[in-house]
Amino acid sequence: MDSIARTIDSCHVGKTGYASREYAESLAEFGAVCELPRSEGWLLASQTPQPDLYDATGCYPLFSCRNWSSLGADLKTLAESLVSVRLVTDPFAEVDFQLLKETFPNVCYEYKQHFVTDLKLPLESVASSHHRRNARKALDAVTVQQETLNTTLLENWHSLYDNLIRRHEIDGIARFSASAFALQWKVPGLVVFSVADGNDTCGMTLWYVQGDVVYYHLAAYSDRGYELGASFALFWTALKHFAEQGLRWASLGAGAGVSATASGLTRFKQGWATDTRPVYFCGRILQPVEYANLSGHAPAGRNFFPAYRAA
Repeated sequence: MDSIARTIDSCHVGKTGYASREYAESLAEFGAVCELPRSEGWLLASQTPQPDLYDATGCYPLFSCRNWSSLGADLKTLAESLVSVRLVTDPFAEVDFQLLKETFPNVCYEYKQHFVTDLKLPLESVASSHHRRNARKALDAVTVQQETLNTTLLENWHSLYDNLIRRHEIDGIARFSASAFALQWKVPGLVVFSVADGNDTCGMTLWYVQGDVVYYHLAAYSDRGYELGASFALFWTALKHFAEQGLRWASLGAGAGVSATASGLTRFKQGWATDTRPVYFCGRILQPVEYANLSGHAPAGRNFFPAYRAA
């Protein structure tokens, strides 16, 4: 693993959000942080089902890099270290589909549509009538503020996120450990808004600013926060703030699951959005012989990449 766990150098100072070294390191319990020096991105490398072989994945939830045209060259240099690489692209990635297909010749397809908001447009004309009404109602009952990052705020976030985990039975990398959140609290570009019912914090949203785009990262609420519609007050206030700061776009992510559905989360995000942008699932086999050997016992008929990780 020493050949792919590269030393972080000073050229990455100033990167924010999902593009930063700090965010990649917050996920290090899921793999060794692997620097891509030409494209200026990050992967997480981990053992395959055969312990002496490794593969890598882009950071959750999105892979972000600065130079997409150089990503292929970075991946070629990893061919001796990794069996395969997989990732989900940033909806604002400066790369066309043809280059993606050339970089990832084995797997490259539209994975989801992510909701985005044009922050140059007045939120009053963007938000649905349902969302405007619920935001007004919630703002009459709660107080929203942008927070200064500190230990107490992080402790409050843990409590709220634990409630989210219980309500939705979140597992895997999206569960985020306490140590992961402690590191994410230090990621450049993090902006946190909280909502309070009296003296009690009943909800928070976490956002990452990258260039002229702000990415919605996570939100969590207490039971009281759900009752009061705190999410509407938080999103209204946050989107107004980012527009006033001169940011161009807000990236809100997708609905729940892989396919588009009329879920509550989908309707909520859609109600703030002006458009959608695709993200792509991309996979590349770097060691064909080892990949074939590992995939020999994969379940038949499963469209999964890498095949050897299909449950």
